[in-house]
Amino acid sequence: MIKQFRNIGLIGRVDSDPVRESVRSLVDLLERRDVTVVLEEDTSRTLASHSLQVATRKLIGEVCDMVIVVGGDGSLLGAARDLARHDVPVLGINRGRLGFLTDIAPDDIESGVSKVLDGEFDIESRFLLETELKRGGAPVGQSDAFNDVVLHSGQAPIMLSFELYIEGEFVYSQRSDGLIVSTPTGSTAYSLSGGGPIMHPRLNAIVLVPMFPHTLSSRPLVIDGNSEIKIIIGENNPASPRVSCDGQVNFGAQPGDVLYIRKKSKKLQLIHPKGHVFYKTLRDKLGWGAQLIGD
Repeated sequence: MIKQFRNIGLIGRVDSDPVRESVRSLVDLLERRDVTVVLEEDTSRTLASHSLQVATRKLIGEVCDMVIVVGGDGSLLGAARDLARHDVPVLGINRGRLGFLTDIAPDDIESGVSKVLDGEFDIESRFLLETELKRGGAPVGQSDAFNDVVLHSGQAPIMLSFELYIEGEFVYSQRSDGLIVSTPTGSTAYSLSGGGPIMHPRLNAIVLVPMFPHTLSSRPLVIDGNSEIKIIIGENNPASPRVSCDGQVNFGAQPGDVLYIRKKSKKLQLIHPKGHVFYKTLRDKLGWGAQLIGD
């Protein structure tokens, strides 16, 4: 086992029996490998009795060499927002549905995690977005997002009017149900369902996907990943819109508010078992056709 993974944190959804089963399997495996296991405090309650170390979600990134997240992509999204600042690598065990971010299947925990501990893995850097909502020049809401930041009306039948600026340049004014601002990681999530393109995770790019725009000419827009995005919410909106980060962090906005979105300086270090191929993941998860002609 390589030296760098001596202290490993475990984070899992506490409301799921399959997750609890996988957490117990991981604890058994890691203890056999003479690794110090640190349970996230909520996750620790899933085990009836144990003598393992326990840490908060924010502290676990400081004390561990690697963190394993057990659950679906949603579980990893939440962990990513907390762990990116610590530069601690993260490995995902899939106990959800699609599992674009969580690579190892429950039946492969023993072999998959053992290979990672033996050094058979790749690390991929994924960037996050940071967003700040200002009202009268003063911050009233802020959060990070691993997948996407979504501005929406908050009420399905009501359209939202806003102005979009990129790097200080006016792009357009729009009436629509909202706007999805997505990282390459998030391009296979909500952005994809809204008609956005799939972007390779290594791209330094951001995609903006209008949600049911009131014009046939409005299309997704891919921009440089270092761009600052500014969205001015129209003064005449009849409803209070909402800002959603990864579908997990939400705060309310008001007409006249200004939303700023930019790439976060700290990136998430995502571990993949050796041999991980992004295009194979797309084939498996999206049901794309298999290869017809051999090499």
